[in-house]
Amino acid sequence: MNAAVSTVLHGELRRNEPMAAHTSWRVGGPADLYYVPAGIADLKAFLAQLARPAPVTFVGLGSNLLVRDGGIRGAVIAMHGRLSALERTSATTVRAEAGISCARLARACTGWGLGPAAFFAGIPGTVGGALAMNAGAYGGETWTHVERVEVIDRDGARHERARDEYTIGYRSVTGPQHEWFTAAHLYFAPDEAARPQAIRALLARRKASQPIGQPSCGSVFRNPPGAQAWRLIDSTGLRGQRVGGAQISPMHTNFIINTGDATADDIESLIELVIERVEARHGVRLVPEVRIVGERS
Repeated sequence: MNAAVSTVLHGELRRNEPMAAHTSWRVGGPADLYYVPAGIADLKAFLAQLARPAPVTFVGLGSNLLVRDGGIRGAVIAMHGRLSALERTSATTVRAEAGISCARLARACTGWGLGPAAFFAGIPGTVGGALAMNAGAYGGETWTHVERVEVIDRDGARHERARDEYTIGYRSVTGPQHEWFTAAHLYFAPDEAARPQAIRALLARRKASQPIGQPSCGSVFRNPPGAQAWRLIDSTGLRGQRVGGAQISPMHTNFIINTGDATADDIESLIELVIERVEARHGVRLVPEVRIVGERS
């Protein structure tokens, strides 16, 4: 892929970067370009200089992302750790940049006595990723707290958008095309119960019920209306099912784990198997909440 690269840029630019190093599943082929911006001005400059036909993929912690073995064409922009400002802007509002982890947001808000915010600790990703899919956990959802967002478009122009410019659904967000979230302005009510021990209790519950410590993306499928994805999967007898090095977790059937040598194709094949089995048994077609990108090898 051809892209203009100027000495004005201050971030890290790599070519043919293996995405397996940047996803929680530990799989994925190379990105043509992999850019870690030094900050928002640097990101603006990079997008403005990038050859116009080149596709762009933004990633955070790679925790809700399956990169296929053939890799990603165009440019991947890594946000985690770079757009990482977090500040309390009023008694009830917080500005969080897209690159900070949801866990950090949860800790800060509970420390400030704002809530309900502890649920963010159960989202294994960044604020940018949570905004993109309306991520949620333990009864909370990201966009419940959004007042407005800051975005950047394909040409590097920055905009601020109101919440009502987006259509928000369960694990879905639809808004202006070819824009990416760079920050969110969030509202939280003062809450005397919002204390760090709430996060500890939530994380203990998560550890007891999910395969923490094994490479996964968290929950693979959305819950269909009136049902729980893990129960539907479990009822088909797929608990522990393997395809190559990918396995449906014996601990939680809405998790697929990399047992050590999985390929992205193993994982995608297992996702397809789950969809087929559940639909055949229950007449319900499960929808992945994980984002699948790139090309098959």
